Amino acid sequence: MNIILLGPPGAGKGTQARLLEQERGLVQLSTGDMLRAAVKAGSEIGLKAKAVMESGGLVSDDIVIGIISDRIEEPDCQNGFILDGFPRTLPQASALEQLLNAKGKNLDAVFELKVDDEKLVERITGRFTCADCGEGYHDKYRMPSVEGKCDNCGGANFARRADDNEETLRTRLFAYYKETAPLIGYYFAKKNLVTIDGMADVNDVTSTIKSILDGNAA
Repeated sequence: MNIILLGPPGAGKGTQARLLEQERGLVQLSTGDMLRAAVKAGSEIGLKAKAVMESGGLVSDDIVIGIISDRIEEPDCQNGFILDGFPRTLPQASALEQLLNAKGKNLDAVFELKVDDEKLVERITGRFTCADCGEGYHDKYRMPSVEGKCDNCGGANFARRADDNEETLRTRLFAYYKETAPLIGYYFAKKNLVTIDGMADVNDVTSTIKSILDGNAA
């Protein structure tokens, strides 16, 4: 079972990918992680990527596709994989389709986690975590029971991600709608696309994905 997760930053793709890994035995594939692993392994395509990265250039789509090609042949991917963050553009989607066709593989589903931009900005900019144990909180939806004290570990150190600010998030949203949103139409035309409310509760999103994968969606 091979799946793509689409959606803007903060839509919950990473969370759903981890849950799918646990429940379905699939492998979440991150292009960044794959690039670093290929470079470390010293594979032919990894050496090409290393040369580009050391020169300060951007790794080409051909190299990324080559790394994905090698990665999905590894034993742990034989049950299927989840692509989160790739493809980002129409040329990448076309190249991925050609790769899968050449290997006799196909996409089982492309899930679009649809969001309300303004609510997403509120959700992301308000989140913070305990710096000691990683417990998550939110300015509006989940504050510690005792102010300044983590419910989980009792710690008093809290942190926010540097990029969890409105300006950065809106810049990332603009990039998503400009570069990646066209994939929604692309996969709709391919009859792979399933749109899900990404603003719903995490468990509800997970249940919807599970039902669709099981063929029991209404």
